[in-house]
Amino acid sequence: MFKKLILPLLALVVLVALYFWAALNWSYSTGERAGWVQKLSKKGWICKTWEGELALVSLPGSTAEKFFFTVHDDEVAQRITRHIGKRVALHYEEKVGLPTSCFGETRHFITGVTLAEEIPIGPGIVVPTPRDVSAPPATAPAPAAPAVPPVPNAPPATAPAQPAPAASN
Repeated sequence: MFKKLILPLLALVVLVALYFWAALNWSYSTGERAGWVQKLSKKGWICKTWEGELALVSLPGSTAEKFFFTVHDDEVAQRITRHIGKRVALHYEEKVGLPTSCFGETRHFITGVTLAEEIPIGPGIVVPTPRDVSAPPATAPAPAAPAVPPVPNAPPATAPAQPAPAASN
């Protein structure tokens, strides 16, 4: 009975485990996508994963293409959350062959995020990304005007008289 029932069942479990291990550790493709993170939320009934969307804009005024992605690492999700609304580059791995949505709703799994500094729109035209309000200002404050000591026995200063506008008939 052991050879006919338990051994084939054990072999099937080992094969399924090897399949899942290979599907999770092998990447069909890797790459980067740059754009603005519009949404990031933790979803799932049993298996909770971070699901988000990135707006990709190729030309100003064109319709944005959406890149849907999944994040497994909570630290990466927190870094993405800090940059929502800013232009970022997401590093991803595309996983093929995962049979259920328990691993994520998409095939694109984010492994890292970097903040993109500028967006070249055209020759000589650059739109900067919003500056972090917690950072110190880039320029030093202007020096205060020196105080002028009053001149003793001087008449008070008055504004020069303005000429009256000419009347038109």
